[in-house]
Parts: sequence; structure tokens; C-alpha cells
Amino acid sequence: MRIPSVLLSVLMLTACDAMTSNRDPNAAEEGPATLGALQGKGARSPFENRDVAVHGVVTGNFVAGLDGFFMQDGAGADDADPATSDAVFVQWKRDRTPKVRRGDRLRVTGKVLELGEGEQTVTAIAANTLEVLGRGGVNITTISAAPAVTADWERHESMWLRVDAHLTVTGNGGLVRFGEIEVAFGGRLFQPTERHPPGPKAEALAADNQARMLVLDDNRRGEFPDKLWFLEGGLTHATPLRAGSTLANVEGVLNHGFGLWRLQLTDELQVAAQSPRPKPLQAPAGLRIASVNLENFFNGNGRKAGFPTPRGALSLKEFERQTSKTIALLVGLRPDVLAVSELENDGSDARSAQAALLTALNTSLGEAGDYYAVIAAEGASGRDQIRVGLFYRLSKVRPMGDAVALNEAPFAAGGSRPPLAQAFLAVDGGEPFVVVANHFKSKGSCPTPEQPAAPGDSDKGDFQSCWNATRVASAQRLHDWLQTDPTGFGNARMVLLGDFNAYAQEDPLRLLRQLGWRDAFEVAGAGEVYSYVYAGQAGRLDHAMVTAALAPAVSGAAIWHTNADEADAFHYQTSQRNPAWHSAEPWRTSDHDPLLIGLDFSRR
Repeated sequence: MRIPSVLLSVLMLTACDAMTSNRDPNAAEEGPATLGALQGKGARSPFENRDVAVHGVVTGNFVAGLDGFFMQDGAGADDADPATSDAVFVQWKRDRTPKVRRGDRLRVTGKVLELGEGEQTVTAIAANTLEVLGRGGVNITTISAAPAVTADWERHESMWLRVDAHLTVTGNGGLVRFGEIEVAFGGRLFQPTERHPPGPKAEALAADNQARMLVLDDNRRGEFPDKLWFLEGGLTHATPLRAGSTLANVEGVLNHGFGLWRLQLTDELQVAAQSPRPKPLQAPAGLRIASVNLENFFNGNGRKAGFPTPRGALSLKEFERQTSKTIALLVGLRPDVLAVSELENDGSDARSAQAALLTALNTSLGEAGDYYAVIAAEGASGRDQIRVGLFYRLSKVRPMGDAVALNEAPFAAGGSRPPLAQAFLAVDGGEPFVVVANHFKSKGSCPTPEQPAAPGDSDKGDFQSCWNATRVASAQRLHDWLQTDPTGFGNARMVLLGDFNAYAQEDPLRLLRQLGWRDAFEVAGAGEVYSYVYAGQAGRLDHAMVTAALAPAVSGAAIWHTNADEADAFHYQTSQRNPAWHSAEPWRTSDHDPLLIGLDFSRR
């Protein structure tokens, strides 16, 4: 419910223009007596497509960015009905006169419209004329909790709101590009299928997420604004506004756009707490086994040329920045066995991306030869532009036999990368174990009528997105292949690592668990974890699965949140827009967080 607060001085009448009611004696003849009456109690205005004359006070002048402004019933002039919004958006181009200011009391004539498509629209007036009557005051509406259901935001549409509760930054993927932040009441949001299988519980969580989320917007439609005006001091490495940070006393005007409720900010944000950047993970006992999504590590032609690349760096400078950040991340992990994905699929010779990564890593460590790339198996490259890869530390493990890859359906098709398996033996002895690097088909690039897919691969609206049937088939085929002992060193002690492009409770991961694979994070008691943030919701696309026989050796499991919580500002490409954003540190090296598990074979 709306809780009226005191009148704010910023919108009070000036001393020379005494407070008067916004009700015009001719309002009943002109149209709705209040903006609440104009809005009505339904989703659409009862005055839609009618010409009206209304009065109100400007609460948000956004003509420069949104081609209009918001106005609200003056203090004491609203309809006192909490079921109706007391405000409206007025379309008014920047070059039109008269100019308006926040706090102006206006008379506006024009046609009532509903902006947007679908069930949720925004009531607006396409103004013909505008008359400034003086200055006015408005009661701000204070809310302390999200509505029970998303539809209840309607009663606040276009109104000036203050949030008297801490909001958690749950996503910042659009911060640099669109000047917007995804926030939530009651803590950060998680992907429905990270916590629940597709079905009623996942649907309930999705509805709750939708109701709890707001987008804080900079009231501009353009991309890559020159300045993030709502962040005092801007975005810096000292104040990165990571997901998990909290905000206090947020104020703005509520509207709806691009499928989400948005608060068009009217004041700078108060950051209650910055989520700290995490230190490198503590070493678990035994061998350190890591998985890293490199986000398109492409090295051009291997001769410091060949840029832009198809999927990675656009220039040599960008590639050098990407490399420095990637090496900082890998040095922080210090894995003994490393599985990578999104490595350029350009072979394994001295000019390959794999060789470039290996050389840079060895050079940075000052331990030339301490890492060595696993020799690619025949057919390991597949048909995609990217592939998986394996690296290992010579001082800790040694490979047993040859690496093997599965380059058959469904992995033979583009977008499905062949898994790569290698048996290893710890240098201090023990039994061999097998590490398998994986990268299943992504959720994007959905089938089209022109390029249809097999049944089950289109988006069924169950939160698993597209290509789910292919990912399920990949999980089954991977399991069946490994049961044949393709490395020749046994199939009892195996670990699957990589980007499975499926959240923890989606069909491919549930199938693997049904087939006997154990989630290493569950085995280690790691609690709720995530490696990826999409649309303001966290979840795990990156997994470590072990066989039952290997599970007792799992000494720990953790995800190093270097990437998913970070704004794009600190990415090697975006940071070129602002030199202060760049650093040769691991922050936003990729869009996925790296994971690390420990294997201690002395455990029983």
C-alpha cells in the first residue's frame, strides 16, 4: 500500500506562488477530475483514445532522454484511492515550448494513449498544449516492500516513489550500456531452475522474482551514456557496484518498459554497502582441479595480426588486455589440472590460441615448463569456432596414455563442442583418475521456422530455453561414452568439468545425477553457489560432477566470483572507453566465474 509522507521541499510552491489546489473548477467538464480518475483501477485508462484536459505537478522532467515528463496530482488534490495511480506520463519533445521544470504546476490537453504492447502498458497523454500555472507540491509515496504480485505495481505507475528499504543489486549487466541496474527487495535473485526442476515451484519462484525486481534507470534511451550521473563518484575499482551490493533511500518515478518495472531515478543513489571483491580461493587439500570459461580467447593469426577475430578481441591491444586479465585469474587459481572452454578452435601448433595461453601462463609464473597443454586427440576440434582444452602442472600430475575426444552426434554438430578426456596420475602416486572437459550447446540462437530443430529444442517456456533436448542427449551420450573406458585407465574415478549451459535443476544435470554422477559442490557441502548472472538472476551453468568412487576424495569446492558479479566496465573490451576502468586484474575477465575443486586421495 502507498504510505503518504511529508511534502518534500524540492517540489513545494515558491514563496511568491502560494499553494493552491490542482482541481480546476471546470475539470469535470474538461475530463477526469484527478489523474487517479484518468488512470482508473484497471490496467488501461477508461479515457483511452479520448481528448482530455488535466492538471498536475511535474515530478520527473525527462524530455531530454524519454521525450516526455511525469506529472502527479498535487498534494491534497489526489483521489485518496490507494488502488489508483495518481500520475501520468506526458509526451513532450525537448524542442517544444514551454519548457517545464520539476515542480511546475501544469494544465495539459491531449489524447490519452497506452504505451507498450501486451498486458502491461503505460498510460500516457500525447500532449497538444501545455500551460504552466505556477509551482506546486506533491506527496512522495514511500514503500518498504515489494508487492505480493507483479501486477500490484500498477497502482504506483508513473508515481514518485521512495524505497524505505535496502535494495540488493542483483544484476549490473546493463549498467555501462544502458545506464540501468537490476535490484531486488529481500536479497539477490536466483534462476528458477537453479533451485527447482521445471514445474510449479520454478514458476512460483519466477513470479516472486518478477515481483521483487526493479530496474533502476537513468531516464535515457540511448546506449553507452558518457556519464553514469546517478553514481556519486562514478564507477571505479574502489566502488565497482558488484552484484550483492546494497542501496538505500532510492527515489524515482515508476514506469514500465522492455518487459520490466523501472524506477526512473531522480536523485543520486546512496550505496549502503559495496559487495567486496573476493580474495583468491584458499587451497583445498590435495590436487586443485579448475574449470574456466575463457569467453572467446582468440589470438588472431598468432603473429600479432589477424584482428579483429570472429568472436574475441577486435585488436592486438584488446587481446593483450584479455591475456593479462586471464593470466591474473589463472595465477590466482593455481590449478594442477585446468579445463577451459571457449578457446579458439585453431589447432595446437605454436601459433594457436592454446599455445599463446600456455606461453603467457608459463612466462607469468616464471616456471617455464611447469604447465603443459594436453595433446589434442584426433577429432577434438569439432566444427565450432571454439573448443575445450586441458592443461596440467608437470610438478603435480602426469598424463597417462593419450587424450581422447567424442566427435559424434550430438557433439559433431556446430555449437556442440566435443568433450575431451585425459587420464592423470598424481606424481606422488595413487590410482589414475580421468578429467573430462565439456562445453554443451548454449541456450541462445534459438531455432527458427527457416532453420527448425528437433522436437524439444525450441523454447518451451519452462525456463530451460532452447536446445534443451540437445543438451539432454549430450549428457546421455557423454555418460555412455565414458562407461566404455575410452582412456583405457578405468571409469570409476572420473570428474566432469565445464560449461554445461544448464542450471543445476534442469534436465541435463538431473539426468547426470540419475545416472550416478555426484555434484562436487554438494559433496563438499558448499551451500548455494552460482557462476553466472543473467537477467539479474544468479545460477550455475558451470559444474563439477564426480563418480561415486571419486566422491570421497573431494576435499572442497568453491567458485571464485571474479566475473559474474562485475559490471562490464571492467571487461577488456568495454574498459577501453574509460582508461580508469582497465586493470591487469581478474575482474570481469569473462562472463562466467571459475570453479575449483580439491581432490585429496588420502581421504577415506
